[in-house]
Amino acid sequence: MTIRVLLADDQALLRATFRILIDSCPDMEVVGEATDGAEAVDLARAHRPDLVLMDIRMPGTDGLAATAAICADPALVAVRVLILTTFEIDEYVAQALRAGASGFLGKDVTADVLLDGIRTVAAGESLLSPTATRTLITRFLASPTESSQSAAPEDLAALTAREREVMAWVAEGHSNEEIAEKLFVSPLTVRTHVHRAMTKLGARDRAQLVVMAYQSGLVRALPPNPDH
Repeated sequence: MTIRVLLADDQALLRATFRILIDSCPDMEVVGEATDGAEAVDLARAHRPDLVLMDIRMPGTDGLAATAAICADPALVAVRVLILTTFEIDEYVAQALRAGASGFLGKDVTADVLLDGIRTVAAGESLLSPTATRTLITRFLASPTESSQSAAPEDLAALTAREREVMAWVAEGHSNEEIAEKLFVSPLTVRTHVHRAMTKLGARDRAQLVVMAYQSGLVRALPPNPDH
């Protein structure tokens, strides 16, 4: 299958570079280019891409608002959003993840990392390093806002004890392989538990599962270290 990608960035040179890079791969193609968030939403509805490579900071409607609009549209439920940012960790990234983005990459990544990231997110996985996950949770996701309350403790009632346990490890930034070692099971078994939890909770992907784990109180962020 060919991964259909929509580019959303206000910098023409970057869009051209990404297009050349993506179109050079036999398993993916660029189906459109947007110069701002509003155009990104329109083109997403017109082309139904598999993935939107979204810059956050754009004039007019920014990437954050565009991500929220795309992820909230029932007709675009299969469209994934991969955030591109100059800063690996910032509040805008956390807000984008709350809105439904599947992960993020810095603009300074290598070509191979970018292409692998597109494939990862298009396959339905999230793109969050353990370090990034912990930092996001500690700094932003654990700080409730009126718009971010999408998971309550009672929502976890449908999960088995093992699914809740795995969800907690995921929320703390551990990979499937690390969780498998802790629970003495195979990575495939962990993956199955993660997907069952996502299905039961209606989470788009692993990133949203992390957000729900903290919002529901399943796990809690550690208080800031006063020594740092």
